[in-house]
Amino acid sequence: MILTTTTTIETKPVKEYLGIVTGETIIGANLFKDLFASIRDIVGGRSGSYEKVLREAKDTALKEMQEQAQRLGANAVIGIDLDYETVGKNGGMLMVTASGTAVKY
Repeated sequence: MILTTTTTIETKPVKEYLGIVTGETIIGANLFKDLFASIRDIVGGRSGSYEKVLREAKDTALKEMQEQAQRLGANAVIGIDLDYETVGKNGGMLMVTASGTAVKY
């Protein structure tokens, strides 16, 4: 299945629009990741543990969106948008949503 942020797929005209599809995930960051991230904030550098959690959340949201599109009979999702938010007490959880339009080309 083709997943793209563009609204068209070059050389593949859309034959049928099947509707909006979404995928959502919420992942909590644990105490140890928070501790090491705060140390990185002080001394500088990237937070590999947070980056890994962020990638996992994005991949999960995209997978859920793709599965929903497959159930509709789509072979592509176009116009994908990814949104990231912190939720929960003190923003301790990361929410990632993916949305796009399921199509047949």
